[in-house]
Amino acid sequence: MKRKDFKVPENFNLSEIATAYATDLPKSEIKLQLKKYRKKIAEIQDKMYADNRYSVLISFQGMDTAGKDSMIREVFKGFNARGVVVESFKTPSYKELQHDFMWRHYVKLPEKGKFTIFNRTQYENVLVTRVHPEYLLNERNPFIDINNLTDDFWNERMNKMVEFEEFWFNNGTIILKFFLHLSKTEQKNRLLKRLEEPKHQWKFSPGDLKERDFWDNYQFCYEQVLKKSNHKRAPWYIVPSDDKDISRLIVAKIIYKTLKKITEIDYPKPEPEILEKISEYKTALSSDK
Repeated sequence: MKRKDFKVPENFNLSEIATAYATDLPKSEIKLQLKKYRKKIAEIQDKMYADNRYSVLISFQGMDTAGKDSMIREVFKGFNARGVVVESFKTPSYKELQHDFMWRHYVKLPEKGKFTIFNRTQYENVLVTRVHPEYLLNERNPFIDINNLTDDFWNERMNKMVEFEEFWFNNGTIILKFFLHLSKTEQKNRLLKRLEEPKHQWKFSPGDLKERDFWDNYQFCYEQVLKKSNHKRAPWYIVPSDDKDISRLIVAKIIYKTLKKITEIDYPKPEPEILEKISEYKTALSSDK
C-alpha cells in the first residue's frame, strides 16, 4: 500500500482503474493501522498548529455514497478541534452566486497552522455543471452561452483552478486531493442500504437515482479533471473506495507520508528570558497553595 500506487497515471482510462484494493490484511488489522496513522497525523497537526506557518488543504471528490462524510469523520477524529475546519460545498447560495465561481472556495481556505477539509471542491464547477450545463445559468455570467460550450471553456476553468492552487501552495498551503473511486454496483448497494435502514433513510433522495442515469457522463468528467488538474503542488490520488475501511487507511497513510517530509515544522521555543527562569517558575507553582 504505497503512495505511488494511487497517483494519477500519465495515460489512463478511469473505467480500467480498480475500485477495489486487494489486501491480505484482516479487517481488525486495517482498523488498527488506521488508528495508528490517525494518531500520527494528529501529532503533526498539533505541532503544525503551534508552528503557525504552514496550512493544509485536504480535498475529497467522488460520486454520491463514495464515503466522503465517513472518511472525514474516521481519518480526522483525533484532531484538536481548534486546528481543523470541514467545509461542505453543496448547491451555491444566493450570496455565493453574486461572486465568481471560485469565490466561495477561496474564502474557505485554511488559516496558517490549520487544516481545512473540502467535502466536494471547486472542481464541482467542471463536474456537475459539465454534466448539467443549465446550472451555469445561475452564475448569470454574460459571457457564458450554454448552447455553445466547448472543451476549451472547461479546460480554461480547470487551468484557472490549477493557477489558484499554485498560488495557494506558494503561500504555504499543502494541498492533497483525493478522488474516491466507487463502482456503480457498489453505489447501488449503498443506496439500497440507505433505504433498508431507518436511521439512514434521511440521506436518500430521489435525485440520487436520477443522477445514476448520468454515471458515464460523470466518469468522463472526473477523468478529465484528474488528467488536466493533477500537478506536483496539488496532486490527485485515485483511492479505490468499494471498501470504506481500506480507502480510509489509504488516505491516512498518504496524508502522513506527505506531511512527515516537512521536517522544519516544530514547536516554537520559549523566549530566552522564560527559559532562563523555568526552574524559578516551577518552584513558584509548586509552593503555591
